[in-house]
Amino acid sequence: MKLSQFKYNLPEALIAKEPAENRDESRLLVLHKKTGKIEHKMFKDVINYFSDLDIMIFNNTKVFPARLYGNKEKTGAKIEVFLLRELNKEQFLWDVLVDPARKIRIGNKLYFGENDELVAEVIDNTTSRGRTLRFLFDGEYSELKEMLYKLGETPLPKFIDREVRPEDAERYQTIFAKHEGAVAAPTAGMHFSRELLKRLEIKGVGLEKVTLHAGLGNFRAVDVEDLTKHKMDSEQIFITEETANSVNAAKERKSKICAVGTTVMRTIESSVSVSGELKPYEGWTNKFLFPPHDFSVANMMISNFHLPYSTLLMTVAAFAGYDELFRAYQVAIKEKYRFGTFGDAMLII
Repeated sequence: MKLSQFKYNLPEALIAKEPAENRDESRLLVLHKKTGKIEHKMFKDVINYFSDLDIMIFNNTKVFPARLYGNKEKTGAKIEVFLLRELNKEQFLWDVLVDPARKIRIGNKLYFGENDELVAEVIDNTTSRGRTLRFLFDGEYSELKEMLYKLGETPLPKFIDREVRPEDAERYQTIFAKHEGAVAAPTAGMHFSRELLKRLEIKGVGLEKVTLHAGLGNFRAVDVEDLTKHKMDSEQIFITEETANSVNAAKERKSKICAVGTTVMRTIESSVSVSGELKPYEGWTNKFLFPPHDFSVANMMISNFHLPYSTLLMTVAAFAGYDELFRAYQVAIKEKYRFGTFGDAMLII
């Protein structure tokens, strides 16, 4: 498939700037991919499509406040630093993106906070925009983390074009977020409220967790027309033996297995045996799912409505079927569904 096939006209007004007032009260478009039938529901109605012993798989990664604003030594130029990945806890080393990158060279010091409470030194150039920073911090690791939480900002995607607010720290996060390491939220999971999870549990639906620490690659533009030539950024994933056993048992009894979001789908498709069983795994994945793809584990999927040209859109198209998905997106645009991170959801059966 070609990049140009993932263009569609999305009115700017349909990109959600705010989350729904209540997590489980966003809208839900249900797409039956075999028949093409489309239903319009509230997200909390998702429970009606599941029964006892069915399984939902969630990503329990936790977003940290990864965006910092600082000043360059001597010139005082304003620099945005995006913390991508912690490299070394003892030495306070981080992989970061800097903007504007052209102003930052090895040896430069950056100052953060009103009274320059935190100082970092650039020690390596990794890519054109990427750098390695060492925080020059005279204290414990836990104190540095505290400082980063105090000075850092919730890393909302750039297409949510507004000021970041204190409440975003909670809403740009799932309620089951547990393992810190993501700089992008697994957005499909953000629709689940405590009440809805409890009702699913009472109904007998298995709520399984995997971890994928979502990186900025989720928003990185694809710059090749031939999708087979696009390289995804590597992201760390964890699948426990307990989760693998539970999912494989559901597969054996032919229960529904629902991947909640593209990050879950990429995680489970990254560790599959020849016979199609989910395998426990701890490591990295740069799996890129785009049409055509034969899925091994999940037979249902929950997803947000993704922006044109995005790898997220390509992953959903691989699962739903390209033609079916784009027909559903045209219906969603006509019905004024909300798109993007804080937007509405779809259930693909």
